Amino acid sequence: MRIRVPLFALSVLSILAAFPSAGTAADRFALVIGNAKYPDADAPLKEPVSDARVIADELKRDGFVVEAGENLTGDGMRKAFNRFYGHIKSGSVALIFFSGYGVQSNRQSYLIPVDAQIWTEADIRHDGISLETALSEINNRGAGVKIALIDASRRNPFERRFRSFSAGLAPVIAPNGTLVMYSAAPGSVISDTGGDHSLFVQELLKEIRAPDLMADEILNRTRVSVTRASHSEQVPWISSSLAEDFSFVPGAQPAAKAPQSQVSDSSPIPLAEPAAPSPQSPAASSSPPSSSPPSSSPPPPSPAPTPMAKVELPPPPPPERPSLDLQPTSPGEPSLEDDPTIKSLSARIAQNPDDGAALYRRGQVYASKGAYRLAIKDFDDTIRLNSKDVEAYNNRCWVRTVVGDLQPALRDCNEALRLRPNFVDALDSRGLVNLKNGQTKNAIADFDAALKINPRLTSSLYGRGLAKLRNGATSEGDQDIANAKAIDPNIAKEFESYGVR
Repeated sequence: MRIRVPLFALSVLSILAAFPSAGTAADRFALVIGNAKYPDADAPLKEPVSDARVIADELKRDGFVVEAGENLTGDGMRKAFNRFYGHIKSGSVALIFFSGYGVQSNRQSYLIPVDAQIWTEADIRHDGISLETALSEINNRGAGVKIALIDASRRNPFERRFRSFSAGLAPVIAPNGTLVMYSAAPGSVISDTGGDHSLFVQELLKEIRAPDLMADEILNRTRVSVTRASHSEQVPWISSSLAEDFSFVPGAQPAAKAPQSQVSDSSPIPLAEPAAPSPQSPAASSSPPSSSPPSSSPPPPSPAPTPMAKVELPPPPPPERPSLDLQPTSPGEPSLEDDPTIKSLSARIAQNPDDGAALYRRGQVYASKGAYRLAIKDFDDTIRLNSKDVEAYNNRCWVRTVVGDLQPALRDCNEALRLRPNFVDALDSRGLVNLKNGQTKNAIADFDAALKINPRLTSSLYGRGLAKLRNGATSEGDQDIANAKAIDPNIAKEFESYGVR
């Protein structure tokens, strides 16, 4: 349904490599960002900040000048990237590490700041940072080697707010001389381990200091290790167009090897164990120890880099107190008095009561937090300002359905479909109306129509499964429900919150 906020998770890591001649700290620059505290998520992510810290420490030991940022807003991320770009010169090694949420849109991957306001697909491109744009800018500044390690393939709280989403990240089209690695294959999502570090970072830290191994070899070994440790549930993806050898360990020389073609997630996983990895670095002290024997000749210590200033963001000024009483209108609705997004939107509405965009967004926030009566009021006002606002009709239909006001909900969905025939969100919403109203054949027809447009629309798949069960098609219903749960394990709990079992 339209306003739901299940977590679809994602982190992003970009690592720069240099030509053999670019071995000094002055030639290696890294931007490392860990974003964990997203207000739209149910809880802060556990891994990104600690992952960013250990990666930053490791890169400093490897001779990178590192700028690190934690829980950066959109403004903070843009400033950090601009400072990073300013350091790069011809022949530099440039590295970007990002851990947090990532979203794909129009076949590009975007890194999401903690304050992003994403309610439509257009918001992704407005509030997110395009990975392809960042790599292109680094290339234009003259970087010789560009490496991006992306640990952002998490199910995030944004994707289900619009119906044309695709899960996970998109394959990147990068300039020559670029090595990109995602923690999971494009289009797939993974769950966090619940520990201090992601599986991807744990395995990367075990491999990164291997002497005399080049970056592409290290990342491929990491891919093999993650795949095995996850029993093939998580298969990292690699794309390389590096024309020169680069090692994270300064001064390392490449071992003799056959020419290597571009690596991707379709490359076969070697059946034999990879070569013995290097001893675990101090940065990975909290990761499981490597079973491989220590190297007999540890790499020489790298020169101490001059660190770039760590990104420190001042706390945002407190927003104006909203004009609308945010106490719940019924015992079941939460108090939203301190929600920063609602405060900001309410301040806009106080300045301009006819701000339809702010009313609509606040209605979505209310609905996502269970304050349904307040949501309906905002959608009422949105439609009063624009009687052809199809999104507002659809969202009001869904909210009215959740609270059991089914006949007005059906009228709203029908109006949305009159204004925009074959509108997949409204078909999905009307399917829920009919399901709750006991009209199972009509529900199946609506969900069928929605799934013809978007076969991976989990809510329609699960709703159709329930409708088929109620209509006596047990085998088909069970299959739909199983397929929906495979895409979103939380879908059953979500429907229960709508009063549908």
